[in-house]
Order: sequence, then structure tokens, then C-alpha cells
Amino acid sequence: MRAGDWVEVRSAAEILATLDERGGLDALPFMPEMLQYCGKRFQVYKSAHKTCDTSQNLGTLRELPRTVHLAGLRCDGSAHGGCQAACLLFWKEAWLKPVNGSEAPHRNGSKCDLDRLTRATRRNGSDDPAAEPEYRCQITELNAASTPLPWWRPRSYVRDLLSRNVRLFDFIRFILLAAYNSIMRLHWRGRPYPYVRGTAGKETPSVTLNLQPGELVRVRSREEIMRTLNVHDRNRGLSFDPEMVPYCGKTVRVLRRVERIVNERTGRMTKIPGVCLMLEDVICGGCLSSRRLFCPRAIYSYWHEIWLERVAEQ
Repeated sequence: MRAGDWVEVRSAAEILATLDERGGLDALPFMPEMLQYCGKRFQVYKSAHKTCDTSQNLGTLRELPRTVHLAGLRCDGSAHGGCQAACLLFWKEAWLKPVNGSEAPHRNGSKCDLDRLTRATRRNGSDDPAAEPEYRCQITELNAASTPLPWWRPRSYVRDLLSRNVRLFDFIRFILLAAYNSIMRLHWRGRPYPYVRGTAGKETPSVTLNLQPGELVRVRSREEIMRTLNVHDRNRGLSFDPEMVPYCGKTVRVLRRVERIVNERTGRMTKIPGVCLMLEDVICGGCLSSRRLFCPRAIYSYWHEIWLERVAEQ
């Protein structure tokens, strides 16, 4: 399946028949949040043949077989303690069928039902309401469902083109940029693009704007933001990623205030201290980061209020 293809999500019964007793296929969980899309048609957003590792070896790539992302379908966290990460869902091709297609579904022998699917969202399986839950989701199990993918392997970039994940013009443009940045990183005085280096020192500043979902904001310039970052390009523990630079100077709306997300390593719910925001359609493009070029996960960026300024509605 390639980007732009129209597919239909199989029925719940067909999908359950592909799952093992832990609610997964090839170690990738099918989550209860995905049941609402059964029987509906969607467009393939991108092939998920590669993805970035955000839990173990940060900044590296992993390879997944026969997996795609569908346009606009993100996890709402309803079966995982209300997690607000809004991750793009992974879909095994066995859970989908081409529109007007007649392919028979893959079957494991009906080892899973709805009750087991719900129980599989917990690692510890404890019924004690006082025990801290440890959640299982596609992201906590992503490394088990994938294999390491060296960033230099040509095959993955060929698949980026063949799957229509990347247009030819963008492919050439960002491959050349990656080569330029590799040269710049050979010397400590080199300046990769986009260049980000914090100048705030150890104590990073903060402001309180009390921004709410739906409000219009403008992202501050790169120079302004660099004055709020320490030498590790962080402000109060939150990093400013090169993938966020293209949004500098743009006007967008606040999507939500992020207060809790599932820790990808431990599965435990993490409460985020201070104010952390998501902005509408402001996602990682996977084109500017080192060693994870063309990652299709489209992760929402997290923003501090000091990196934004309120804009009056016209």
C-alpha cells in the first residue's frame, strides 16, 4: 500500500482473527482506540516502513514490515488513561483492504477477543485500583515490533520514493541538505541548517500567557527562541528540535494543553510539569533531523509559552 491509496478498515471480527492472545500482530498491538474506524474508508497517509525510535536509542530509525499510517487517524488515549500524546496510529496491511478489493484477511486462529484486547492495554495486569498502571500501546511496543534500520541503508530511501512518501523534488532537496549538514558537523565551528544553539546559560527564562485551545498565536523567531535555551537547546527540560524551526514566524492555533502522556519506556503515566502546548498541524516533518530522514510518524511538537506570542483575532 502506498501514500494516496484508498483503503477500508476491516471489521472488528476480521481484525481480531489476526491477533494473538496479547492483541497484537507481529508484536504490534491493535488498540481499542482503533475499533471506532472499523468498516470505514480512509486514505493512506504514508507507508510506515520506517519510523523513529523515541524510547530506547533516540535519533535512530526502525523498520516495520507491511505497515501504514492512515490520514488523520491518531490515538485519542481513551483506553490508556487519557494519554494526550495523540500519536499517529500504525495499521498493519492485514487490518485493511483496498477499496473494492477482495483479498482474504490474514488469520491467526481467533486467539483474541474484545475482553482480551482491553486487558492487553496493561503490562502488569493488576486489578488493584491502588496500583499504578503500566500501559501497553503501539509506541511502548514499537521496538519489539520492528528491527534496527541503519540511517545509511539506501534501500529505505528507495522505498520512500516508491511508496510515494516523498516527492522527487523534496527527496533531492533534503538529501542534499543532509549531505551538507553531515559536512558541517565534522567541525565544531560548522553550522548545520537550521542552526540552533541556546544562549541563555544555565537558568532558562519562562513567561505565563495562560494560552487556551483555539487561541491564535505566532511562533517567535529562531533568534528569540535561542535566547531562551541552554547549551543543550532546552528550556526547563523541553528541547527545541530543528524540526520546529520551519514554524518560526508563522501564525497558528493552540490545539491543546498537554498535561499527561504515557512514558514510552516504562508505560507509566507521566504528568508534565508546567505549561506544555500542542499547536494545530505543527508536526515533525522528518526532513531536518540527523539520522532519521523522512520518518513518517508526524509527531506533534511540544511548545513552551515563552516560544509563542498571543495574536489578536481579526
